Amino acid sequence: MGEVRILLDFEGQKGTHTLENYLKREGYKAAEKALKEMKPEDVIEEVKKSGLRGRGGAGFPTGMKWSFVPRDVDKPKYVVCNADEGEPGTFKDRVILANDPHKLIEGMIIAGYAIGANQGYIYIRGEYAREARILEEAIDEAYEKGYLGENIFGSGFTFNLAVHRGAGAYVCGEETALLNSIEGKKGQPRLRPPFPATVGLYQNPTIINNVETLSAVPWIIRNGGEEYAKIGTEKSKGTKLFSISGHVNKPGVYEAPLGMPLMEFIEKYAGGVIGKLKAVVPGGSSTPILTAEEAEKVNLDYESMQAAGTMLGSGAIIVMNDTVCIPKALSVLTRFYHHESCGQCTPCREGTGWLDKIMQRIMEGKGRKEDLDLLVSVASNMMGRTICPLADAAAMPVISYVKKFREEFEKFIELGKCPF
Repeated sequence: MGEVRILLDFEGQKGTHTLENYLKREGYKAAEKALKEMKPEDVIEEVKKSGLRGRGGAGFPTGMKWSFVPRDVDKPKYVVCNADEGEPGTFKDRVILANDPHKLIEGMIIAGYAIGANQGYIYIRGEYAREARILEEAIDEAYEKGYLGENIFGSGFTFNLAVHRGAGAYVCGEETALLNSIEGKKGQPRLRPPFPATVGLYQNPTIINNVETLSAVPWIIRNGGEEYAKIGTEKSKGTKLFSISGHVNKPGVYEAPLGMPLMEFIEKYAGGVIGKLKAVVPGGSSTPILTAEEAEKVNLDYESMQAAGTMLGSGAIIVMNDTVCIPKALSVLTRFYHHESCGQCTPCREGTGWLDKIMQRIMEGKGRKEDLDLLVSVASNMMGRTICPLADAAAMPVISYVKKFREEFEKFIELGKCPF
């Protein structure tokens, strides 16, 4: 298949955030088709057929997630969009929020219809003030035209939508912490089970999807799940947004079919590496780092990344050339995760603090050789021992940076400063 633009079909046009522009691009046709011509279970079936997986990092099949919501309960149900996007290196959802908010709104209407929810919430990170304003204006436009509210398209289906702004906590990107935050509680993750599909927002059935995931739904309903499934690989279907930053000639957000070789993506879209490649973080700051040699061999899909011992994550690619001091880069991350731990689980609360203290000691030139084994030991003991994956997110970079660039860490400790 040639190049398909599913999420960035607005590029090169003006005023793409307006309803007028969105309608020119077949806007709200998918919602009309779903509400008038399809049963809710048909919508879920179409999304299952597409093979769409969660684009927020976990990669869980979207249609399957929707089908977990009980159909026969006499309780309100909710659709929640996770627009928190707090992972360092990630800025792809922001592009949709700022330039194509109606695509997200339409995706949420369809999701609401599919699971029988009449209320949706978009939880957006507090720092995205401009995007929140654009989103609210788009929601007002949709209400005015009758795409939101009661009896949409005369189908008898009602769907209301509200924007909820976060207060700058990375942990609120975790879906259950996000729900607590909307409810006005402390933004701390909940124990699971029960899962949000049965006991979510206000203890009612809830689905939570990321901005990019929900924005892909209108195209799938318009063109059919089978068409979407033709793009990408056998297990990683469709296109994905990748935010690429660091030492490349053209940093930015690009849409590519899943399965493309990483280096081909860097060359084709980001204009190639500046200088000599040293390392690549493939899916946001929490994913294990790849050496230049490893980066040459991986493809941009869930399975290839897993086979290489890392993850596709949120699709945030950070490229580092040979001027980067790896210990210094890691010290920035350990400081971030220490600051963002919500403190609920001891291994994370204490572990992130220890990792940060050890790294700061190394940065001050007071590091010891045995600190490297200590870092790996502390990080290994944090993995899989907490309610949410923040501890893992802090531990994975530490283990991979130290193991793959140990010589550089040793040199740093020996000299008491960056070896470059």
